[in-house]
Amino acid sequence: MSRRKPARGRQVNRGDRLGELFRQIIAEELERIDRDELSLVSVTSVEVDGNLSKALVTVSNLEPADDELVLETLGEIRVKLQRAVGDQARVRRVPPFQFAIDDVLRSAARIDDILRGIDPSEEE
Repeated sequence: MSRRKPARGRQVNRGDRLGELFRQIIAEELERIDRDELSLVSVTSVEVDGNLSKALVTVSNLEPADDELVLETLGEIRVKLQRAVGDQARVRRVPPFQFAIDDVLRSAARIDDILRGIDPSEEE
């Protein structure tokens, strides 16, 4: 039996596929969990390493002052999220989740504010 080669330009590694699947499942689970600390949280990405030894879940939070509380709350519900991923993703092993705040959206908003504040008529 010969193995089919994936079409060029369509090669996606297993970690990327699992990361996207995990991101969707975690986002859906966070919608179901009724915790005020997580009401303004979005899952931006999940990076899964190739041997499923760890998964880094990055989230964006609209309230920067609540970052520590959000990370603490996610740590408290980590096992529940891992169980949901295990049930829905049908993988043999769900890697332990680590959580981090994604600052990209905040940085982009800050840059946008700065650029809006520049008056084009003030060019030197």
